[in-house]
Amino acid sequence: MTNVVQASKFTIHNKKMYPYKIAIIDDNQAVLDVLKLTLEEEFESIVTLTHPSFFTPFLSEGETDAVVLDMNFNSPNLDGAEGINWLRYIKGHPNAPAIVMMTAFGNIDLAVTSLQEGAEDFIVKPWDNKELIKKLLKAIRKNASRQQEKEEIEEAHLLKEQQEAAQQMTLDEMKRKHVMDILDQCKGNLREAAKRLDINRQTLYNQLKKYGILHE
Repeated sequence: MTNVVQASKFTIHNKKMYPYKIAIIDDNQAVLDVLKLTLEEEFESIVTLTHPSFFTPFLSEGETDAVVLDMNFNSPNLDGAEGINWLRYIKGHPNAPAIVMMTAFGNIDLAVTSLQEGAEDFIVKPWDNKELIKKLLKAIRKNASRQQEKEEIEEAHLLKEQQEAAQQMTLDEMKRKHVMDILDQCKGNLREAAKRLDINRQTLYNQLKKYGILHE
C-alpha cells in the first residue's frame, strides 16, 4: 500500500499542468537554460532556440502555442528593432502562435510598439517566474480568441459573398425568364421584343447570348 501511495504522489508531481507547446528564442544560452527548467515543469513541450530564423520550420508545422521572444540579437543598437521585425514576420503567418516579448530594458514605448504589432504581452528581464507563466497562459488564450474571431469574420464574409452570388443568380434567372417570355409573346421577332423591353436590338442580342438563349 505504501508503494502505491508513493507512486501516486510521484505521478501527480511530474504531471504537466498545461498541454501547450512553448518556444523560447534568446541568444543567451544561460537564459534559455533557466527558462527551460522553469517552464518544462508547467507545459507539455519546451523548445529553445538561439535565433528567430531557427523558428521558421515550426511556423510551417503550426503546432507552437506561444513564443517567448527576445528583443535583441545581432544588432549592436539594442533598440528592440530586431525583435519587432521578427514579431511581424511570425505574426504574418496563418495561425501564428501567441508571442510574449522579452527585453532587459523596461521601455514602455517599446512595450506599446510590440503590442501594436501583434504581441500578446511583454515581460522585462529579470522576470518573475509566476508572472511569466501567467502571461504565457493569458497570451495563449488571447491569441486563440483572436484567431477564432478572425475565422468567424472570414466565415461571415464568405457567407455574405455566397448569399450575394445566389441573389445575383436569382436576379439573372428572373431577367432571363422575362426576356424569354417577351420573346415568346413576340414569336421570336427580335425587333418587336426589343421594343417591348425598351432596349435596342443589339442590347437584346447581347442579353440573349448572356443568358444562353442565343448562341453564335
